[in-house]
Amino acid sequence: MSTVTHTIEDTDDPELLGRVIVDEKVELIGLLAEYESVDDILKAARAVRRAGFTRWDVHSPFPIHGIDYAMGIRSTILPWIVLAGGLTGLGTAIWLQWYCNAYDYPFLISGKPLWSFPANVPIMFELTVLFSALTAVFGMLGLNHLPQLYNPLFKIARFRRVTTDRFFVVIDASDTKFDEEATTRLLTEAGAKSIERVED
Repeated sequence: MSTVTHTIEDTDDPELLGRVIVDEKVELIGLLAEYESVDDILKAARAVRRAGFTRWDVHSPFPIHGIDYAMGIRSTILPWIVLAGGLTGLGTAIWLQWYCNAYDYPFLISGKPLWSFPANVPIMFELTVLFSALTAVFGMLGLNHLPQLYNPLFKIARFRRVTTDRFFVVIDASDTKFDEEATTRLLTEAGAKSIERVED
């Protein structure tokens, strides 16, 4: 963590000129490297992965075929979470209908069974789908750490081009392999057009 000092430079009062008004603590969040093409960003992603970094990301204006493989991204666990949600919905439907119809308020009609499987299938299906859908939505938001209303990258003017024609690699300073000089050298060797510190 470093300190940025802001002083008064524009004043008519000679006593205030040069006086410190704010001492601001600035923390290094990571390094942002800019690339101009898909081939460059794929090459950089492979280099960063081979270097052993684990806390880093790639930003691009459109999906890039092969970037997941280049970054070493594993399959998501979201389908398993959705399966658990669906099975929970199924179990809830079975238990709730059995509890209401066969245990809490049994009502015998023309000798029919108090609880029969076929009569309860529609509710089982509906709760399975409902719980699966809700689990998919909230699981996706949770796994992606959303909503994220603030990110230090938003303060960097150069990063705005990620929505039009530039590609970026961000390496987090909290990564165990992170060393500012060595990481800068790695990104430069991988073809970065510019490298900028991400501070907050």
